[in-house]
Amino acid sequence: MAYDRALAALADPTRRQVFERLRKGPKAVGELANRLPVSRPAVSQHLKILKEAGLVADRPEGTRRVYFIDPKGLAQIRRWLDQFWDEALDAFKAEVERDADDMKGKRK
Repeated sequence: MAYDRALAALADPTRRQVFERLRKGPKAVGELANRLPVSRPAVSQHLKILKEAGLVADRPEGTRRVYFIDPKGLAQIRRWLDQFWDEALDAFKAEVERDADDMKGKRK
């Protein structure tokens, strides 16, 4: 299950903060470390774990590396969550149809 590693990586609150900061676009480690209660090397370690989990990727820009959310890794989590959403919608649909049938029965 590919989503296991992603969910485990996001279980850490600091790692989630780093990941959420990438939502607005690619950033270098220094930008990500600003206003976080951890050092730049710690942010680099968090990024390493997020990268191993497939949630972020990086690319070189000059002398630094810029990190960004990897849509493929995020899609793994989305597919896993969608199965619950699909089941919830199916249950809702069944309930609505049951209520509609009950209302038809009362009108007769």
